[in-house]
Amino acid sequence: MTQVQWTTRVIKPSVFLLSLLPMALLVWNAVYGHLSANPIDDVTRETGTWTLRFLMITLAVTPLRKITGWSVVVRLRRMLGLFAFFYGFLHFTTYVYLDQFFAFDEIVKDIVKRPFIAVGFTAFVLMVPLAATSTDRIAKWMGGRRWRLLHRLVYFTALGGVIHYLWLVKADRQRPLIYGGILILLLGYRLWEGIKPRLAWFRVEQKQQAEPARVP
Repeated sequence: MTQVQWTTRVIKPSVFLLSLLPMALLVWNAVYGHLSANPIDDVTRETGTWTLRFLMITLAVTPLRKITGWSVVVRLRRMLGLFAFFYGFLHFTTYVYLDQFFAFDEIVKDIVKRPFIAVGFTAFVLMVPLAATSTDRIAKWMGGRRWRLLHRLVYFTALGGVIHYLWLVKADRQRPLIYGGILILLLGYRLWEGIKPRLAWFRVEQKQQAEPARVP
């Protein structure tokens, strides 16, 4: 079995099933009454947390590939990103339907009055074009440069998710700060990868200038 076949037949289905596991556990706990006295809060918290986790995992794909040389992981990036949107959509729907019962006037007031909801709503809206343009066909139609530029929104989405989580909690801020630290590391790695070629070019230029001119 080739590497591509192994990825298609084994790794991707396995990651797909594992990615559904948080949803399956949530449904299981809801059906068998294992949630707390406030089940809506449980569903909201779990779907939001898994949205942020999948965003971090998706952002970690490229650094993981470059550090380990494991190119197979790139084939999982789209699916992981779509699962981030899936859990984000569940998180958003839980708030709109179960918490607010589609009372859009109250939702608007909530967004204006509570900054953490405004940031979370903005982060979710930014995820919509990312999910909508995830197919190869749309990427080809847009062109590689424009598609890559659009999908840099994922960093703003992740940043919004961290801020949303940080402003939401009132006491123990350890978990959102951990996610924030992970995001800083991922952003720092991407920044370093962008700067590194320029530094290499600068060193070459400096070395060439420092060398004495050769006499013909």
